[in-house]
Parts: sequence; C-alpha cells; structure tokens
Amino acid sequence: MKNKLSDQSKGIICVILAAFGFSLMTFFVRISGDLPTMQKAFFRNAVALLIAGFTLLSKKEPIRIKKGCGGDIFFRCLFGTTGMIANFYAVDHLGIADANMLNKLSPFFAILVSIPLLKEKPSRMDWIALLAAFLGAVLIIRPGATLTLGPALLGLYGGFGAGTAYAFVRRLGRKQERTPIIVFCFSAFSCLLTGPFLIFNYHHMTGQQWLCLVLAGASAALGQFSITTAYKYAPAKDISVFDYTQVIFAAIWGMLFLDELPVPLSIAGYILIIGTAVVRWHFMRKRETVHV
Repeated sequence: MKNKLSDQSKGIICVILAAFGFSLMTFFVRISGDLPTMQKAFFRNAVALLIAGFTLLSKKEPIRIKKGCGGDIFFRCLFGTTGMIANFYAVDHLGIADANMLNKLSPFFAILVSIPLLKEKPSRMDWIALLAAFLGAVLIIRPGATLTLGPALLGLYGGFGAGTAYAFVRRLGRKQERTPIIVFCFSAFSCLLTGPFLIFNYHHMTGQQWLCLVLAGASAALGQFSITTAYKYAPAKDISVFDYTQVIFAAIWGMLFLDELPVPLSIAGYILIIGTAVVRWHFMRKRETVHV
C-alpha cells in the first residue's frame, strides 16, 4: 500500500515551490538589465494578469468583487503594488539575497499592522521576534553604508508593503473573497499604476529583456498560485517558516550567476531573522499542542 503525503507535507512542498518561484522572479528582474523599475513592474504584472484572467475564465467565474470587500481589495492592491515596486528597486541596487531578505520581514510587519487592522494582540514572543527581526534588518541595511542606504530602506518598505497587504488578504479571507479575484485585482491595479510610467518613459527592450520579463511574470504567477494552494492544505502557523527558503534560493542564483557573495554582516542578519522565524514557529506550534 502506497504512503500518501499528509496535507501538511503538501503544504510545505507548495510553500517551497512558491519560494522557488519568487526567487526566480527577482533573479529575472535583476538580469533584465538597465530598464526603469516601473517598466519591469508593469510587464511582471501583465503576465500575472493574463494568467489570473485565464484562470477565472476557464472556471467560468464572474469577475466581480463581493459586497463589502472593495476597500480591503483597494488597500491590498495599493500596499502590495508600492511594496513590489520598492522591492524591484532594491533588487536592482542591492544583492538579490539582501533584497529578498528585507522583503521577508513582511510577516513581522504583518504582526504590527494586525494590531489596529485585525484587533489581534501580539504575544510576548511576537514582540521579542519583532525586536530580533529588526536587529537583523539593521545588520543587512548597515546604516553607515551610505551608498546603499536608500535602496536598503526602500527594500525595507517593500517588506512593510507586503506585510500590510497580507493583513488585508487575511481580512478578505474572513469575508470569503475568492483568491483568483484578489490576484486578478492586484495585477490589474499594478498595471494601471505603472502603465503611465511605461508610456512616457518606455525604454526599448531587446529580445533577451522581453524574455526575462516574461519569465519574471511567469515565475511570479508560479509563486502566487503555489502559496495560495499551500494555505489550503495547512495553516500558516505550521508551514510559513519554510517561505524563508526563498532567501537561500536567491543567494544561490546570486552566487552562481551574478558573482554575489553576501558580506558577513548580511549573513549574520539572515541567521538572526530566519532563526527568529524558526523559533517563533516552533513556540507557536508547541503552544497550540499544549492548548489542544
């Protein structure tokens, strides 16, 4: 008799697949060359928009926002889009591992944003985790390194934007809004926001650059749909820590193809942030076991 994978195992596999997809997205954005950030963001989202639209059409689902979800979708799109643009800028001006790590502060920002938005009270462990994560961010940003301070701070905002967007996604989940609609609206909003910049500041692209941005969009779609599937199999508290494998994948692409080797302080920051996430995940699972 064949052994079947548990739902938690399937969830972990999907999270790691999503991390792989998002790391490839940042890699393809980086190697697409000296193009405006807004142009890269537009094409990344245009591909995702087509995929999300095709998914809705293939399932014959109406493209309609549920009553009472419009405001949450707007702020999910606003923070998600501005965070993504900031992250893309950071990817172009920092090592891709550093940029990915700053973006992965999003769960810690989500804790802060959830206080007023979701009325969730952080535990003592959450506050300790937040402090440790921001110390790790300081090691990566290295405020004295003025040549990269601006991109690093934008990378930090990228994490904030993503974390805030996730909090609004959680509110939409409580209201039972459909995932394909959320993805479709986000991609459409991003294209509308970046479209005017593309029109007035379009840079000619070579065939290789077109290919890179199409692959970036396809990789992003892989990440979005994989992460959505993952949380259908298992709750975030059980599997979210595996999302940090994205930083490992990004570091591998940087070392293999971009001759990027993270500096010791950045590595210390990675260890502190990922270690904090792992400890918090273990603590939450242990606490849930005790309460059962």
